[in-house]
Amino acid sequence: MGFIKTLLIILFFYYGFKVLARLLAPFLMRYAAKKIQDRFKDQMGQQMRGSGFGQQNNSKKEGEVHVKSKKSSQEKINSDSVGDYVDFEEIE
Repeated sequence: MGFIKTLLIILFFYYGFKVLARLLAPFLMRYAAKKIQDRFKDQMGQQMRGSGFGQQNNSKKEGEVHVKSKKSSQEKINSDSVGDYVDFEEIE
């Protein structure tokens, strides 16, 4: 009798967990998605503030174009010193 009682208790908790998971899963997924979205917005906001992209300069006239570029002090790597190019052909 104890084995059947234990088996019924295990099945009751198993099916009860499945029902609760189906009921609560949409709410938990919505909560997790909202948290991830908020974190993404915060990271994008930090990048926008850090780069100055979102800031507008009012001293510019309409139609005036200004390009910001980063000049690196390193020269480009010579592609000749990187290695040799070998052309392969398929052999049947």
